[in-house]
Amino acid sequence: MDALEHLRRLCLALPEVTERLSHGEPTWFVRGKKTFVTFANQHHDDRVAFWCAAGPDVQQTLVAQAPDHYFRPPYVGHRGWLGVYLDVEVDWDVVADLVEDAYRVIAPKTLVAQLDASSCRPD
Repeated sequence: MDALEHLRRLCLALPEVTERLSHGEPTWFVRGKKTFVTFANQHHDDRVAFWCAAGPDVQQTLVAQAPDHYFRPPYVGHRGWLGVYLDVEVDWDVVADLVEDAYRVIAPKTLVAQLDASSCRPD
């Protein structure tokens, strides 16, 4: 499975998530409105990555710890969003956690509760 398909599977497994193109890239939305993850296929550079919502200080911490895996994305980095390179060796369990955390940052409390009540993560 390629990186985009793997990312797509993780995102679409979450409650009330839809996918559509935004700015020419596959992007995942909660209830069709709020973006929580966007794919970045050589968007502003020659790297394949995704950008995701992140909690306070997550971006700063991960970029400082592993700049070969994480970065501050353009446009949304100033809001704390995290960039994750997919053209390096990827730990998909970590990516799954980051995607779920991004969802939790954006989704309303009712959907987070629904997520907590079920196991939505694909194998």
